[in-house]
Amino acid sequence: MPRTVEELTALLDLETIDQNLFRGEQQPSNLERVFGGQVAAQALVAADRTVDDSYVVHSLHAYFLQPGDTAARIVYDVERLRDGRSFATRRVLARQHGRPIFAMTVDLQRPEEGRDHQDVMPDVPAPEDCLDPRTLPGSDDLAEWDSVQFRYVGSSADLLPPDRERPGRQRFWLRVADRLPDEPLAHTAGFAYLSDLTLMGAALAPHGLRMGGRHTLVASLDHAIWFHRPFRVDEWLLYDQVSPAGAGARGLVTARVFTQDGTLVASVAQEALLRPLAERPTVDTAGAQG
Repeated sequence: MPRTVEELTALLDLETIDQNLFRGEQQPSNLERVFGGQVAAQALVAADRTVDDSYVVHSLHAYFLQPGDTAARIVYDVERLRDGRSFATRRVLARQHGRPIFAMTVDLQRPEEGRDHQDVMPDVPAPEDCLDPRTLPGSDDLAEWDSVQFRYVGSSADLLPPDRERPGRQRFWLRVADRLPDEPLAHTAGFAYLSDLTLMGAALAPHGLRMGGRHTLVASLDHAIWFHRPFRVDEWLLYDQVSPAGAGARGLVTARVFTQDGTLVASVAQEALLRPLAERPTVDTAGAQG
């Protein structure tokens, strides 16, 4: 995984193989499979490479099809579905070893004016007043995320006040750790990368669980982002997450993304596999599994 912003920028700078065909590099990682945010961000960059600069992404909808191999580069095949006066639509298929691992539809729009409204940002502590997860014991596995800064506001398992109507909640402040270029794609792709980091914690919180434990197999199934307004991902963003339902070994999380001044800049939705894992069998003194 990229440990610096320079490495993150390089990860999102795809190689052009042919018309509508791109290749994304990998970086050394301890993860067992390719991080979902990485393949989503690279696919977004691939789609954007096939439109002119007058378009900006306004939404993406993705499905994670197979676990990605962290040792193999990823090929992104872009299909041009629509080139309209206001909107352009692309479908991106990511492949490794000749098989599809990820599919995404991206819609882009030429910016225009219209009626404007938004939700009000919740009242939360500032990032500097929130917990840095890297300061906690046992946080060595977070070293791979040095290109990202995040602060834990709380969840329905701790720190947030009880809410009977919304038992699954979680809030984080997130940002890329250093300055990025000014072009909008650097920030939408950068957020696509960050957006898969913490979401499922909201679906685990009602059960007193956290991400990273050995109690549940967590795997992203699908992912969607709607970009409402321009923003910078190298400035603090509040990731306000709610899980309205968990059932069938799946969890759904929706999220609102606010800048520090209270502007709602994006919305996110994700469903993931949340499969409870059986406790490991014990071993008796004779060495037989119990």
